[in-house]
Amino acid sequence: MTNDEERIALFLDYENLAIGAREQLHLNVFDFRPVADALAERGRVVVRRAYADWSRFDEDRRMLTRHHVELIEIPQRMGAVRKNAADIKMAVDAIELCFERDYITTFVLGTGDSDFTPLVHKLRELNRRVIGIGVEASTSTLLPPACDEFLFYERLEGVEPVEVRRGSGRSARSKRPTAVDEEPIADEEQPAPRAEEADLGVLVTQTLSGLSRSAGGPVLASMLKRAILRKDPTFSETTYGFRGFSELLRHLEEQGLVTLSPGPGQGDPEVSFPTEARDEQAAFALLRSVVVQLTEKSGRAPHLSGLKTQLRKVEPDFSEKRFGYGGFLQFCKAARARGLIEMEWDDEADDYIVRPGPVEA
Repeated sequence: MTNDEERIALFLDYENLAIGAREQLHLNVFDFRPVADALAERGRVVVRRAYADWSRFDEDRRMLTRHHVELIEIPQRMGAVRKNAADIKMAVDAIELCFERDYITTFVLGTGDSDFTPLVHKLRELNRRVIGIGVEASTSTLLPPACDEFLFYERLEGVEPVEVRRGSGRSARSKRPTAVDEEPIADEEQPAPRAEEADLGVLVTQTLSGLSRSAGGPVLASMLKRAILRKDPTFSETTYGFRGFSELLRHLEEQGLVTLSPGPGQGDPEVSFPTEARDEQAAFALLRSVVVQLTEKSGRAPHLSGLKTQLRKVEPDFSEKRFGYGGFLQFCKAARARGLIEMEWDDEADDYIVRPGPVEA
């Protein structure tokens, strides 16, 4: 065992997961194998506990026992609220283990219940990494952002939902295939692959831009992945059809959005922006062209406010964030630095006046 290997403690709010898998994914049994495989990729699981009234889950109990999961019995008592009893017991055990086993680096909470959000905050406050696992349609929107990483059960390798319910909000938005070889459900809410790819490019380049400004050195692929997960704990490259993060980065390199170069470790390349990006040059050329047209049409230079809207009339999917800029003003300042436009502050309008620069794109 290496010193940097993650040691994982797994706590399952089993009733929450099992009911979610049955009602939302139409699975008769919550299969633990995909969870075990996903965690094996992240470290060594040293504690496995599941909490439920096991008289209600006979078949599941046998399956979990085969996977060496310790079953914590939460019996149904007359006049007691079983759900609260399970939640409290699980939270107390997690905090107790955090203090008793300082070698445990990661806590995995299998639940979609927002009641566990304070537990997540406390574990992270105690310098533990927290990964959540839940069925998407039955997971509170409050829980995933609180975690370092959140895995939706139906996205794990080996999980095949029988059917994705079309009526509810989150399940309707997810639109995942009902079987491995089937196509995603197509309707007006299903985003086009091009839009998904553009969103992916924006996420990666915007994160890379921020790291480039603050890291004080080369940005490695592993650093970039961790930063993206901090922004969106539900992020997974498999959602976009890639088998790994390196494959995703190679795809973006082919698109001219990033450049990869050998890093200090094998399989962890340095990621940077290309010095000459064709798409970025085209965007700068579009900006200057629109400024020229507006100036010629009205006889006066346009102001910065409203300029982005004019660009989108020509190029509807324009976004400066695709090239790693935090905002449109930053993008325009980059164009000014290249001599493509000139910017002058107008006190009366409380805005910049933008004129064509001496350099033509």
